[in-house]
Amino acid sequence: MANYSTNEFRGGLKVLLDGEPCSIVENEFVKPGKGQAFNRVKLKNLKTGRTWERTFKSGESLEGADVLDIDMEYVYTDGEFWHFMKTDGSYEQLAAGNDAIKEAKDWLKEQDVFEVTLFNGQILSVVPPKFVELEVTETDPGLKGDTAQGGSKPATLSTGAIVRVPLFIETGEIIRVDTRSGEYVSRAKQD
Repeated sequence: MANYSTNEFRGGLKVLLDGEPCSIVENEFVKPGKGQAFNRVKLKNLKTGRTWERTFKSGESLEGADVLDIDMEYVYTDGEFWHFMKTDGSYEQLAAGNDAIKEAKDWLKEQDVFEVTLFNGQILSVVPPKFVELEVTETDPGLKGDTAQGGSKPATLSTGAIVRVPLFIETGEIIRVDTRSGEYVSRAKQD
């Protein structure tokens, strides 16, 4: 794999540090009045999710991580692992553990496509699309005329996620949710 010098560091770059795949979150070039220039780098471990800062002298280099971001379709869960299928026509399936799923668990709907990060053939992380459409499975009934004040109520979705929805939303409706904030966006467009 290629080596990256400090002058090539940028946000989103995937590198190997102490044998662990990491992503550069922030990179700041510092040139003090005296002494050698250096880079103050904020890194995120792609396996554990831990974030920390480290400094590198100008001219140092890190090996690039053989990390691959691909689109995969969520197929099913067996209770312990979540199974994803490649969408490139190979139909190859890979299993992701709880560490890789994290907060994406609330948005996993069968047949939806997710961005999956692979390292050495194993799933490191799963990123849901920015918006998902899910069915409301349980919510309090809305009362006629309740929308004037723009109130909201909790609603349980088909994946088990709980989001705040407007009072006029009823059980059985399909809604659009922003996965980054977990907020209701709108009713889903009906075909």
